[in-house]
Amino acid sequence: MNREDFPMLDSNIIYFDNSATTLKPKRVIEKMEEYYQKHTSNIHRGEYDAAEKTNQLYDQVREIVADFIHCQKDEVVYTSGTTMSINMVVFGYMRKHLKRGDEVLLSKAEHASNILPWIKLQEEIGIKLTYAPLDENYHLSLEAIQKCVTEKTKVISLAQVTNVTGDVRDVRKIGEFCQEKGILFHVDGAQSVPHMKVDFEESHMDFLSFSGHKMCGPTGVGILVGKKDLLEEMEPILYGGGMNASFEADSSYELKKAPTKLEAGTPPIAEIIGLGEAILYLKEIGIENIERQEGKLSEYFLSKIKDIPNIILYGENKESGIFAWNIEGVFAQDAAAYLNHYHICVRAGNHCAKLLKDILPVKNTVRVSFYFYNTLEEIDQLIEVLKNSKDIFKIVL
Repeated sequence: MNREDFPMLDSNIIYFDNSATTLKPKRVIEKMEEYYQKHTSNIHRGEYDAAEKTNQLYDQVREIVADFIHCQKDEVVYTSGTTMSINMVVFGYMRKHLKRGDEVLLSKAEHASNILPWIKLQEEIGIKLTYAPLDENYHLSLEAIQKCVTEKTKVISLAQVTNVTGDVRDVRKIGEFCQEKGILFHVDGAQSVPHMKVDFEESHMDFLSFSGHKMCGPTGVGILVGKKDLLEEMEPILYGGGMNASFEADSSYELKKAPTKLEAGTPPIAEIIGLGEAILYLKEIGIENIERQEGKLSEYFLSKIKDIPNIILYGENKESGIFAWNIEGVFAQDAAAYLNHYHICVRAGNHCAKLLKDILPVKNTVRVSFYFYNTLEEIDQLIEVLKNSKDIFKIVL
């Protein structure tokens, strides 16, 4: 689908590293170039025509995001990415509202960005981290979550789709459960928002974090969505220009209302405009069409990979386009280097999910992750190369 929109696909590569970052369509690149070439200016600081154009495009992105994930536009905070968004939740809100002994429920399949900030908060104020168990297919069920919840559980923070085994969590049911129990619910949407319909309101999320670069947008920009009342209670983790209403020599100051109070300094303006264009692009394709294409790719990949006897697959899913596997007896990075010889781009390592080593039988895996511009023919080429992997060390060494 839409392969002609992506200049990088002209370079004779097969790109299966979409969980790390996606390719960028021409129109997103051109939209950012237009800002630099035709109306470079800061936001909300100038009265001239170029500044007015920039302001208009910049402010429209909140509406574009709000429409895309079904929230209010004043619930949309611009950040540098999922990592910053989660840090804002942890250190801007949770540090102020949690106390020693309060429990935060995670899973061991979470990305570092959804574990390390919580570990730091545990170190600072003495909260307790607990981990819901995964099943034999590395999936997390609502029932497993319910068994782990105690009267001290104050927060559940989970990826909607995990970035290694591709487990898709039922955030709507989890959100309903959290609402019933009075538990705050944060969702890491880095691997879900670009690939499936995500509804902030209907899923009863309190916070949602995601990144632009994983959804055909630029790097260096992301989104934090939070319920309006929670954002108003959130403390900024950065202070400076743009986010204050006033400050005086007697050290008194007044902050603007959320989301502006959480966006100190000059933002990544071109990147925010580029993210808005990327979302419009995805909407034109249709998120349901993206989901359908990825489902087709995933089913096809699974049907083919099972025919290769020396491939070890870690978990099976048809709901997302993320798969972790190894070639038997071959280090993951060597397998990735072998595939690179044939211009096939994959990820190898622990994928920033270092606690998975407590569950998976290995520390490092090869990961393929699909997006709508991938094809069945590309999967055929990958399978053919893997079938010939007995020659791997002639190429790698």
